[in-house]
Amino acid sequence: MPLALANIGVAITRPVDQAKKLTQLITEAGGSIIQFPLIEIAALEDYTQFESVIANLEMYDWVIFISSNAVQNSMPKITQFGMPNHVQFAAIGPVTAKELQAFGVNNILTPKERFDSESLLALPEMHTMQNKKVMIVRGVGGREILADTLKARGAKVAFAECYQRINPQSNCNMLEHAWKNQQLQAIVVTSSEAMRHLIDLAGNAEWLKHTPLFVNHARIAELPMQLGLKVIVTNTLGDEAMLQALISNRQAQ
Repeated sequence: MPLALANIGVAITRPVDQAKKLTQLITEAGGSIIQFPLIEIAALEDYTQFESVIANLEMYDWVIFISSNAVQNSMPKITQFGMPNHVQFAAIGPVTAKELQAFGVNNILTPKERFDSESLLALPEMHTMQNKKVMIVRGVGGREILADTLKARGAKVAFAECYQRINPQSNCNMLEHAWKNQQLQAIVVTSSEAMRHLIDLAGNAEWLKHTPLFVNHARIAELPMQLGLKVIVTNTLGDEAMLQALISNRQAQ
């Protein structure tokens, strides 16, 4: 019996160390992987600003972690400063929460269904923010909706930026070559930033117009859909959902 993704080439644009599980799932289903990371997590050149923020951790009511990268790049330093008992912790999703638990943090506020800023903001605990001090731990830059909304609800917000994201690619020659050789049938993109990098590098390339983009959030789909590209959005987050979307698309062809 043929495997579900036999003869299907899938490019994954995540950082390589964050693509291991999805790579395994696709490979076990018979697919071939093209590692094409469009985001690379890098340390900051200077941590002075970050350390000045976390040094005052005891002044905060909430600390919110935007990603597992935020946990990995901040908690070793935060634990050195000490963890006040009164501070409440929130995470954007279960993967980020699990990373926090590895550092001994429990009772973490996390959305139950979709895992994004909007879902976190919808929780009742995030509505009682008048005069609360909130630290958002994240990489340099990023979406402002979380901070802007909390400020509008009366919170005082500070960013603790502990890493930077860079694009390690300078062109899409690898993907174009694979498509011309019928070795690229799908591209997985799981962040809006990676999607912008892909479109900036590829431009109006013919191969991109004919290669479906698989994304895990409607927000990521907005730009490529505006450009008329073929986009498939998974029903839920998670690597298993992405695998199922790839398989369903293959079966529909």
